[in-house]
Amino acid sequence: MYSKDGENYFIVDAHVALWDARPANQRNIHGQQFIDCFYDYHRNLSPAEETWPYEDFLRYGGERLMKDLFEDGYVDHAIFQPALLGAFYRNGFGQTEEAFALTRKYPGKLTYNHAYDPRFGEDGLQRLREDAKRFDLQGVKLYTAEWFGDSRGWKLDDPWSYRYLEACRELGINKIHIHKGPTIRPLDRDAFDVADVDKVATDFTDLTFVIEHCGLPRLEDFCWIATQEPNVHAGLAVAMPFIHTRPRYFAQIMGELLYWLDEDRIHFSSDYAIWTPRWLVERFVDFQIPADMTEYAPLTVDVKKKILGLNAAALYGIPVPAELQVSPPPAVAPEQQPAVAVA
Repeated sequence: MYSKDGENYFIVDAHVALWDARPANQRNIHGQQFIDCFYDYHRNLSPAEETWPYEDFLRYGGERLMKDLFEDGYVDHAIFQPALLGAFYRNGFGQTEEAFALTRKYPGKLTYNHAYDPRFGEDGLQRLREDAKRFDLQGVKLYTAEWFGDSRGWKLDDPWSYRYLEACRELGINKIHIHKGPTIRPLDRDAFDVADVDKVATDFTDLTFVIEHCGLPRLEDFCWIATQEPNVHAGLAVAMPFIHTRPRYFAQIMGELLYWLDEDRIHFSSDYAIWTPRWLVERFVDFQIPADMTEYAPLTVDVKKKILGLNAAALYGIPVPAELQVSPPPAVAPEQQPAVAVA
């Protein structure tokens, strides 16, 4: 929880990771390129005092994650959003077993989301069914630009992707997080295009699609899709740190999201460990749309409370103390609503 000026904010960091990018785990040059690109984002968009040494960034471990998020970072609950990247890392980039073990050790603080790649076909589908049971999955994080053999990406509306989404529906995995945003070296920018979100959001209205990085640099495309598809949400990972380096750009992002979507479908994310949540939370609570940007409405305290945690809590069914709620509370996604008996 974060408190400022007599207001208390329940914080859900909706996009965190626990990775191993050390040279020993890098399968090839692309493993180094990927983590170096992450580090460039970290170094160029963070305040100087929040910048980590490169070696710390390669591998930080669970204890530091818990301290950065929950002791120093004001976070009440965090959600793992892993990346596989098996073509670049010997033991994968995101550390599944270690992250899952942390969720078992701190069940009230952490939620584990998984990852899959539909290009694994039937074998991957069977694995997803087994993993859903083992990890009690509510959500997954998808990387449509990930490499697989000769393939350098896939589309959400590919036939095999539909098979996996149908399995998600069957297995109760109803939160589909998708990296649709800035490219990361050596991945291809166009493989992160948001256009394929439109079709699956229409065809799977019982699933919620959280578009991580809110489609940047295709914010306008994302907003046009999200305003038509009520089951499409915006994740603020990567958008948040512009509050430091480009505050007017950040104001534009927030203004557009609030204009086209609504205040119940935007989620705070630090994208830890690219950025730590503490300074992002502090600056967002202090932030306001500049007075001369009159086309955008001011950010109210209640809107900030929803974005910083109440929206993700409603989506994931995370308990929130009554005194930290706003009136009215964020809308609950259809799949989260209790069944109603009909006579």
